[in-house]
Amino acid sequence: MTADRPSPPNSDLSRVTVAINGRKFRMACEDGQEAHLRRLANDLDQRIGRLRGEFGEIGNTRLTVMAALTISDELVQVSGRLRALERELAALQDARVAAADHARATQAAVAAALNAAAERLEGITRRLNRTLPPDDESIAARGAKVASSGGTDRAEKAVPSMVAAGRSND
Repeated sequence: MTADRPSPPNSDLSRVTVAINGRKFRMACEDGQEAHLRRLANDLDQRIGRLRGEFGEIGNTRLTVMAALTISDELVQVSGRLRALERELAALQDARVAAADHARATQAAVAAALNAAAERLEGITRRLNRTLPPDDESIAARGAKVASSGGTDRAEKAVPSMVAAGRSND
């Protein structure tokens, strides 16, 4: 197989001579595609050779047609697999979009729950701050009062009686 330069001066086509089933064919292809055309011709020649080995000498035309049909069959099968893979890819892309949407919704729900919890904690903190004495002197005075009452303040004493009465509010 040899590659010849194109004969027309302004053509981007190259000429390649290939051998298929013992015959030489002069073919034209785009410049730079010569090796690819040689591989295709070699593949066809090998297919014809395998068919000849399998079926014997049944005629060159018949062997060439059988080789063309096997190539066509492979093309149909590969095209079917390609369409199935394209459908699977589309389904996976749809699933990815759905998963991303779900993740965004989950993230928003978690953020909302955290914000609500933070607001509740802030409210509890405000209520607790209102019930505490306003300065350090009051805290010291309260500590002294607790110490003088035997180590417990009124709130601690009230808890057991409320629990005993069944009025505990957790």
